[in-house]
Amino acid sequence: MSSNDGQTSRRDFLATTLALAPLAVTVVGQTAAQSINGEQLPSSSPAPDHPSVPDYRPSYFTSAEWAFINAACARIIPADEHGPGAVELGVPQYIDRQMGTPWADGGIWYMQGPFFAGAPEFGYQSQLTPKQQYRMGIKAIDTLCHERLNMPFVALTAAQQDDVLKQIEKGSLTSTELPLSTFFSGFLLRNVMEGYFGDPMYGGNKDMAAWKMIGYPGVRADYLEWVGQAKPYPYGPVSIYGKRG
Repeated sequence: MSSNDGQTSRRDFLATTLALAPLAVTVVGQTAAQSINGEQLPSSSPAPDHPSVPDYRPSYFTSAEWAFINAACARIIPADEHGPGAVELGVPQYIDRQMGTPWADGGIWYMQGPFFAGAPEFGYQSQLTPKQQYRMGIKAIDTLCHERLNMPFVALTAAQQDDVLKQIEKGSLTSTELPLSTFFSGFLLRNVMEGYFGDPMYGGNKDMAAWKMIGYPGVRADYLEWVGQAKPYPYGPVSIYGKRG
């Protein structure tokens, strides 16, 4: 997320997220499956190629939710002198496409009760699916913005939007509907990073611009001599479908 205090630059933020974001190949929820003796197993085939397109229309989010997703993405990774932001790279498209996968319905998780609040090391414990997290989370944030500032999140200034997201991330802005910090850190922030750094086949990282910016080779298999060197890979990235950046 952008910072107005100058203590955390966008480049520092992006470098930090590299340890958390899936950089190249597999994005949870979109892996095809095959059946062996009735058991569903991951397929070695890549997911269909659905790169970012102009004038994309969301299939899951309402118009108000779509406006929120775009506004939040623009604040989490804004465009600056180092490179394009999340919106420019199609990250909102990535998030909407994820809503059409089994992951979004909790189809790849154990979702039977009972549900208890647990320590972070025990993983996700809520009965809410990712789809429900987004629908309820966006509504809760807009409700809080109306109560405090008399307008929805998308109508706030950039500085106000940053402040709202920072308070949610720290847990100082809460809702009775759901744990907003879980929605922000476990879904919105994580999905923005996935879409920004993932393979462009999933709808984000348009033209592999994020990989070019950080000097990441993509799925190339011949860059071992560059591993460990403190300089970007010089020959451009390659996507899963063989496109070259």
